[in-house]
Amino acid sequence: MHKKFDDLLQTRKFLLKITTNLSNEQLNKIPEGFKNNIAWNLTHLLVTQQLLCYKLSGLKCLVSDEMITNFQKGSAPNYNVSEEEFEKFKELFLQLPVQLEKDYNAGIFKNYTTYNTSIGVSLNAIDEAIPFNLYHEGIHLGVILQLLKFI
Repeated sequence: MHKKFDDLLQTRKFLLKITTNLSNEQLNKIPEGFKNNIAWNLTHLLVTQQLLCYKLSGLKCLVSDEMITNFQKGSAPNYNVSEEEFEKFKELFLQLPVQLEKDYNAGIFKNYTTYNTSIGVSLNAIDEAIPFNLYHEGIHLGVILQLLKFI
C-alpha cells in the first residue's frame, strides 16, 4: 500500500508545481465553458480524500466542515479563495497524504460505510477507497491541465 500513498503525494507535488506561479486571480478564474477553477479543483481534492477515507470510515475529517461544504462534490466556486487561505490549503495538500499513511499504518481505519460512486464503483473498505481516490485525483489533474490553457 505504501506505493499508493507515495503516488498520491507525488501527484499532489506535481499539481503544486504546475500551479505555483499562478496569481490569485488566475487560480480563481473560471474560463468560459467551465464551471469551476483551479483553486476549487485543488481544494476539492483535499475534501474528497477526507470524505472517502475518513468520513466513510466513521472518523473525523482533518479539514473544516466549512471547507467540506464549499468544496465537496456537487459544489461550485461561491467565492474567491484568498491568497492567505490558499497558502493554508497548499500546506494541507502535502500534509494530508502523509497523515493518511500514518493513520492507515496505525490501523485506525477499522470500519467503512459502503459508498457507491457517481461512476458506479462501489467502495466497501479503506483499501478500495485509497486507490479510487488516486483515480479521482487523476481526473482533476486532467481538468486542471485544461484550465491552465484558458487562464
